[in-house]
Amino acid sequence: MMMNLNSSLIWRPCDPKHGLKPLLLEQNTLSNCKLLHRRFSFVLTRNRSFRVYCEAETKEMQIRKFSPILESKLISGDGVLPSKEWTTVPDIWSSCAEKFAERVALNDPYHDPPTNLTYGQLEQEILNFCEGVRVVGLKPDEKIALFADNSCRWLIADQGIMATGAINVVRGTRSSAEELLQIYNHSESIALVVDDPAMLNKVSGIFHSQVTIRFVIVLWGDKSSITNAEALEMPIYGYKEIIDLGLESHKALLCSEDDRKQYTYKIINSDDVATLMYTSGTTGNPKGVMLTHKNLLHQITNLWEIVPAVPGDRFLSMLPPWHAYERACEYFTFTHGIENVYTTVKNLRDDLRHYRPHYVVSVPLVYETLYSGIQKQISSSSTVRKFVALLFLRISLAYMEAKRIHEGKCLTTNLEQPSYIVSIFDWLWARIIAGMLLPLHMLAKKVIYSKIHSAIGISKAGISGGGSLPSHVDKFFEAVGIMVQNGYGLTESSPVLAARSPSCNVLGSIGHPIRYTEIKVVDTETDAVLPCGSKGIVKARGPQMMKGYYKNPLATKQAIDENGWLDTGDIGWICPSHSRGRSRKAAGVIVLEGRSKDTIVLSSGENVEPSEIEEAALRSNLIQQILVFGQDRRRLGALIVPNKDEIMLEAKRLSVDSDTPELSREKVTNLLHGELRKWTADCSFQVGPILVIDEPFTIDGGLMTPTMKIRRDKVVSLYEEQINNLYI
Repeated sequence: MMMNLNSSLIWRPCDPKHGLKPLLLEQNTLSNCKLLHRRFSFVLTRNRSFRVYCEAETKEMQIRKFSPILESKLISGDGVLPSKEWTTVPDIWSSCAEKFAERVALNDPYHDPPTNLTYGQLEQEILNFCEGVRVVGLKPDEKIALFADNSCRWLIADQGIMATGAINVVRGTRSSAEELLQIYNHSESIALVVDDPAMLNKVSGIFHSQVTIRFVIVLWGDKSSITNAEALEMPIYGYKEIIDLGLESHKALLCSEDDRKQYTYKIINSDDVATLMYTSGTTGNPKGVMLTHKNLLHQITNLWEIVPAVPGDRFLSMLPPWHAYERACEYFTFTHGIENVYTTVKNLRDDLRHYRPHYVVSVPLVYETLYSGIQKQISSSSTVRKFVALLFLRISLAYMEAKRIHEGKCLTTNLEQPSYIVSIFDWLWARIIAGMLLPLHMLAKKVIYSKIHSAIGISKAGISGGGSLPSHVDKFFEAVGIMVQNGYGLTESSPVLAARSPSCNVLGSIGHPIRYTEIKVVDTETDAVLPCGSKGIVKARGPQMMKGYYKNPLATKQAIDENGWLDTGDIGWICPSHSRGRSRKAAGVIVLEGRSKDTIVLSSGENVEPSEIEEAALRSNLIQQILVFGQDRRRLGALIVPNKDEIMLEAKRLSVDSDTPELSREKVTNLLHGELRKWTADCSFQVGPILVIDEPFTIDGGLMTPTMKIRRDKVVSLYEEQINNLYI
């Protein structure tokens, strides 16, 4: 073991008249993780004798983990050779700054102050935040909670923390204080980064009495808005304070070799955990998913075939960044020199028109909302305009159907190929139909769809993930000429497993597996691999699979087997390979049909996937939310939250109590029954009794996850008595 030895010999006269000067021995410096300071005091007395004092102290030398490319300027010349290959996520920022230094990286117009940063400025901000959190006490491998919403400062905090070798534990502000406390405790976090003073006020009461917090960082807002800041008895820093501390320390380290030699340097390993992401918890308590730098780098380096972004492309960002889908997409897109504009649900419609993004990465709910908005505008138009618009839409839907057939992009579960004669006839017939409808479709694009394009503003593609994209929404956007690419993944897979590419955008599917990813479908009981076209449990394997659930080896073992296959819990099938016919270009695409845990088993023994019925029902303007139930019952039932405005309009159209401000519960139920029969007529199972609910399912009410999925178990439990009464 080598040691850093500093010795000082000091001669101090006891009598001022002797005037002896101190004698200082030069320092001998070696290098290691500990510094040993020895001070010898030789004191000359009146009788010329010496009194000798020896003081010794040992100081722990700090280990400094770092991203080799991001901090290459700081560690070059200190015996550490910077690599050109990314080994950590923060390494991407140095490469981005080198390629796109003066390009605008991000635009955050709705926070105070509004922020606009180039790639060069963004890299420096991340470096300063990284150094700032080191200064205030964050050490490598420690966990720090990052409870905040989507913004440029979230990104900077996230990457600054990662660059220290620490692990950030992420969640949004809409989660309850109790849930955040549970996550903080379970993750063993030592400090807290919050969105703003309001967020700190929300959690401070419950946190202060139950956990230890080394320090708090507030990303936005004025610290003066914090309630009882002194009583919290912990250091609280504003974002600017952290940046200033980091800038000062960074400058000192760059200028002083002695300062740099205070540390033992260690490169962050690609297999080190980068972040803990807690699952939404549709059933049970959230689990902490451990994602490594290697997991996330797989996404960064393998998504371009799905989203071929080029420098200058503009992305509109509105999803919470603790959502794995948004997070991985942001990291990836920045490496291609794009501009990311942060928006909100409230401002989305205006920002689509104002910024006219090339791409929007979002969840199905956003596309459903855009679809509903367009449908509402058409419905409120004059009779003639409404007739023309709906007629053109039907023509375009038929044209696209024929086009898919002659291009060979249709789905099939049939392993047997069609004969040559059938294939040629099918192709010719589809070609003729498409040719006949093309002029009308082009006219519709000019007369109707151009206005839709102006309103929506997406010029290249909308990328949908994080849930099931309803087929009617998928077909609508294809008909009007706006490309929507559907993808699939889980938090446990960092998250993307498969996605539709621009060149093979097969509707109804989630596309092919992305690079270096294997997917198979197995029997639910025997776990035997099923042939293409057969329905079973989807399993996946690849470099993006999580390291495991934090402090939960049993759950990890249940999710990932000894061969590295992740059980997704989803039911699906793989399209068979055909060399001819309408499915010749759809070979290998994956189709999902619901969650295995959501499957309803009726008392007759029949298995029902509720998602099929729910998606069909949501096409109705009268239905805002729906949840199908019926486990161990003789027939299915549904909880429905009606769209009250549309209900009143429909009642007026049908002259049902049109003069009354509100309809009776019975009449609302009858209207909804009619809508269900209409929209679910083609489904395998029909809904029997329904229960009309006045209050919608919300995140704040605890009936939806932060990713906007209905918590089935909680909703059914809440309305258990009313559900039971439906079957009496």
